[in-house]
Amino acid sequence: MTASNHLAYIGLGSNLGKPVDQISTALAELAELPACELAAASSLYRSAPLGPQDQPDYINAVVALRTTLNPLELLKALQTIEQAHERVRQERWGPRTLDLDLLLYDDLRIGSEVLTVPHPEIYRRNFVLTPLYEIAPGLVMPCGQSLAAVAESCPPGGLERISHAGH
Repeated sequence: MTASNHLAYIGLGSNLGKPVDQISTALAELAELPACELAAASSLYRSAPLGPQDQPDYINAVVALRTTLNPLELLKALQTIEQAHERVRQERWGPRTLDLDLLLYDDLRIGSEVLTVPHPEIYRRNFVLTPLYEIAPGLVMPCGQSLAAVAESCPPGGLERISHAGH
């Protein structure tokens, strides 16, 4: 794909079924999405679970996608990838094979029953902000603050980089 109109940031997370492999496979699948081009991918990070603590740690990453898909089309494509990884939505913040979150889409603000952008928890999640900062250090967030300032105000909370960008 040569031309793209939009820049979207996607958060990836997994803590079931060989999480590193799940994330690596998802990265390849994101790179192959029609009307999308993988612009950047962060390192992989290990983080403690947010919800119930009786589950494995998560592996997280963030990617930048250039796309001609609109936000709802992109969301549908992400959900298709999750389903291919046998994602089951049973428990909020529960274990999962793969979670793909549309974090940002250009500088749009979207609030619907189906999609909220920016992702409602983005400003409180170091496992999103740290890898996002790695691939987009000059980004200005939709709130008007620099990503650097937002990331600095979020506690590190035991985040561990386990691989470098490019894996």
